[in-house]
Amino acid sequence: MRIDILTLFPSIFHNLLNTSILKIAQQKNLVDIRVSNIRNFTYDKHRTTDDCPYGGGDGMLLKPEPVFRAVESIWSPPEITPQLILLSPQGETFTQKTALELKEQAHLIMICGHYEGFDERIRLGLCPREISIGDYVLTGGEIPSMVILDAVIRLIPGVLGGENSTVDESFNEGTLEYPQYTRPPIWRSMEVPDVLRSGNHKKIEEWQKQESLHRTKERRPDLIDKLV
Repeated sequence: MRIDILTLFPSIFHNLLNTSILKIAQQKNLVDIRVSNIRNFTYDKHRTTDDCPYGGGDGMLLKPEPVFRAVESIWSPPEITPQLILLSPQGETFTQKTALELKEQAHLIMICGHYEGFDERIRLGLCPREISIGDYVLTGGEIPSMVILDAVIRLIPGVLGGENSTVDESFNEGTLEYPQYTRPPIWRSMEVPDVLRSGNHKKIEEWQKQESLHRTKERRPDLIDKLV
C-alpha cells in the first residue's frame, strides 16, 4: 500500500513515522508513506497557501491551486485511481469499519487542512471522501490523518506479529474486546480468572464471548442496538 499525506506541516509526522508499528511496517516494505508539503506547490514568492474568504468572515481558507497541484503531482490518469481523503469535521465519522475499507485500497492520498477550512472547489473538483475522527474541531487535519494512518496500517497482513492480532479487537465483531490478563496470576489481591488458567480452550472462548458482550452492554449499549 502507498499512502501520501499532503500537509502544511510535514515535520509533525517525523516521530510518528519513525516509531513503533509504523516504522516496522515501512521497514518490512508493507507500506510506502510519503509526506509532501503543500507549500511546495505554490508559485508566488511568499508561498501563499491561504487567503481571506469571499463574503467576509473570520479565519483563512486553504486555496485550491496548491492542493490541486499537489494531488496532480502524485496521481495522473489513467493510473490506478487512489482514494482521496479530505480530513474534515464535516465528514463521515471514522470507525473500525472505515479502517477495514481503507485497508483494501492500493493507494491513499490524505489532504490535511488548516486554518478555517477549505475553498469549496477542493471538494467539488477533487471529489474526495471526507472523514472526521469525531464531533469536535481541531487546529488541522494532521492529527486525524495520524489516527487513520495508525488504524489502517496495523490491519495490513504482516504488520503485527500474530496472524490473529487484529481479529479479536474491539469493534471488529461489533462489540468491545473482553478483559485480558498476563502474569503474575495474583497482584494486590486481584486474581486472574481461573478459566483463563484452566487450559480449556472451549471454556475460555465461551468466557471471552460472554465478557465481551457484558462489557459492551455496560459501556456501549448503543453498539448492542446495532447488533439486533
